[in-house]
Amino acid sequence: MHSNPVQKIGQIGIPVKNIERATAFYQEKLGLSLLFNTDTMAFFDCEGVRLLLTLPENEQFAHPSSVIYLQVADIKAKYEELSASVQFIGEPHVVAKIGGTETWMVFFKDTEENTHAFMSEVSA
Repeated sequence: MHSNPVQKIGQIGIPVKNIERATAFYQEKLGLSLLFNTDTMAFFDCEGVRLLLTLPENEQFAHPSSVIYLQVADIKAKYEELSASVQFIGEPHVVAKIGGTETWMVFFKDTEENTHAFMSEVSA
C-alpha cells in the first residue's frame, strides 16, 4: 500500500506548434473554458481537469500527445455541429457494447495534428 497515493488527474499537457491557433480551436470549436494563458501556454477547464496547451520547452517534448477522450452527451449531434470546421477521422461508431450500454466514438485532429476523440455512452 502506498502511503501517498495518486488522488486524481490534475492536468493533461498537449504539445502545440502555434499557441494562438491551438487556443482558438480548443476555445471556439470545442467550447472549453479558458482559465488563463501566457505567451507559451493556455490553460482550460474540462470539468475539473485542466488541459494545458504548451509550446514544448525542447525537442524532447515536441511530439503528438496521447489521445484524449472527451465525453459528450450526444456524439451524433456533436459530430454534426463540428463536421464543417473540425477534421474528423471517420464517423461516430460503436466501439463496445457492455450489457445495455453502447460506447460510441469518433476521432478528430486538432489544429496541431494531435488525435483526440469524442465519446458517448448510451443505452442500447
